[in-house]
Amino acid sequence: MTVGSLFAGVGGIDLAFEQAGFEIAWANDIDSAACKTYRHNFPNTNIIEGDIRNLDANTLEKVDVLTAGFPCQSFSVCGNQKGFKDSRGNLFFEIMRIADELQPQIIFLENVANLTEHDNGKTFNVIHNELASRDYFIRYLIADACDYGVPQHRTRTYIVAFKSKDTCDKFRFPEKCELTKHIFDVIDKTVKIDDSYYLSSDSYQYKKLLPVITDEEQIYRFSDYGIQKSKDRICFTLKANMGTWRDRVPFIKDNYGIRKITPQECLSLMGFPKGYSFPDNVPQKEQYKQCGNSVVVPVIRRIVEKMKNIC
Repeated sequence: MTVGSLFAGVGGIDLAFEQAGFEIAWANDIDSAACKTYRHNFPNTNIIEGDIRNLDANTLEKVDVLTAGFPCQSFSVCGNQKGFKDSRGNLFFEIMRIADELQPQIIFLENVANLTEHDNGKTFNVIHNELASRDYFIRYLIADACDYGVPQHRTRTYIVAFKSKDTCDKFRFPEKCELTKHIFDVIDKTVKIDDSYYLSSDSYQYKKLLPVITDEEQIYRFSDYGIQKSKDRICFTLKANMGTWRDRVPFIKDNYGIRKITPQECLSLMGFPKGYSFPDNVPQKEQYKQCGNSVVVPVIRRIVEKMKNIC
């Protein structure tokens, strides 16, 4: 089965579909740096760089599945929550425009957990009704990544819409599973990394963090409310502001000192495989931002495998 990917970012959703045996026909994203990372990891997939509003649906190859991890800031409790009043929120209707032309059998959407609660549920009702008016049958799940095997608290809404009612009736989201890996099963504290990630002992950050790091099995970061500490060796949600705000990259204490986690370690905490990487021409701050804007790959892969079993 073939997939067309909107708001592809660095390809987290696409990777999950690819791992489950689907073929990525094409992808689209507006962010130039994200497209560089995508091309680096999907050299054989055509990613169309540009605004979805300028995307000519008539030129796109028809696909079985249309996916979209559409912008979440308009609906997130961490954002401004303007919803469809925000131009980014209105991009949902561009997904529907593309779907009208391509008529995919399945539409897969990912967004923040607050999507179902935003504007007292009115936002989700609009999304539901837009899909239903096009004869799609809908299932959705609100899931935290740590309930599906990844040591990060990252709760997201996943929507799967089917053209076939019979297929929708057969579909079941995956069951939760026991978390067997924790932060330092993913990050190796015994390996010394580049010196640039370590804090000097006379720096402001070091002096603030040192007395707070009472449990070296946790991860820490500066927040609006002071220094935040993880619980139960499960990472807190990695945010896009790691690449845009000073001090928002998480810190750990490893065998050599106190340091920032690396972009590659962020990818690992999102469930990306070791072979996934950033090209040299993408700045570090963009790498952090891309991680925070991405998805937890194993969660989506488990959903996609359930889809594939009934299609």
